Amino acid sequence: MKIRYGIGMMIGLGLTISGCQQQTSSSNSTATPVKNVREYSVQSVLWQQHAAEYRALCYQAYNLAKARLQQLVKQTDTTAGKLAVITDIDETVLDNSPFNAKLIALNEEYSSEEWANWVKLEQAEAVPGAVGFLNFAKSQGVEVFYVSNRPAALEKATIANLKKLNLPYAEPDHLLLKTETSAKKSRFEQVRETHNVLLYLGDNLGDFSSEFRKPSTKKRNALAKQLEAKFGTEFIVLPNPMYGDWESKGIYEGRYDWTAAERDSIRHAKLNTY
Repeated sequence: MKIRYGIGMMIGLGLTISGCQQQTSSSNSTATPVKNVREYSVQSVLWQQHAAEYRALCYQAYNLAKARLQQLVKQTDTTAGKLAVITDIDETVLDNSPFNAKLIALNEEYSSEEWANWVKLEQAEAVPGAVGFLNFAKSQGVEVFYVSNRPAALEKATIANLKKLNLPYAEPDHLLLKTETSAKKSRFEQVRETHNVLLYLGDNLGDFSSEFRKPSTKKRNALAKQLEAKFGTEFIVLPNPMYGDWESKGIYEGRYDWTAAERDSIRHAKLNTY
């Protein structure tokens, strides 16, 4: 209740200030420029596209994944069943920062139509380190399953993009896309019915546990602490500053009906300062 009140106050203040600015501009006969609805994401897209630190973090994640996989393969009784790793696709294997840059250029929020247009271009590049690690897994007799919330209708384009990058197991039997729910638990269980899953890779904590889909930053942070020992040993996390449940279910509390002005006010209201 306190958070809601604070957000509401900030939204009201932000809209009041915006209105005053518009009135002042009008009185001076100068039109107020329309703010790009994605302007706030420029820095995060630039970081992913240009920062050596981004690449270093990806290499670090995949180096850790390789070392851990080597340990697990040696420790696991392969006679008990086939081995596998489960990986997300977007911002874990494929870099979609050009799509997010396009939204900024178009001054548009995310839409499934524009997303489908991007996927069908089959132009996403690989996340640094992904190709090497996944092919290493294959060389160790470990199958790769891609569990993604891309719509099932985009299967053909997704496989084509993966194949262009020489990623292993780019085939329908190893690709589990979204059909009904974005929660991945049932698809994880489908893989576990036939395989011993050694590692999970993703950029969003929902790629590891559906519990992280709860719309509360406090609950998500508490669960991360509870599962602390699994990060780096079973869960390998890739960096993604551009989007994710941390924003939609955390910052925006699971609501998708905020206006652009309200989202802007919420972002500012949730900043910790001194």
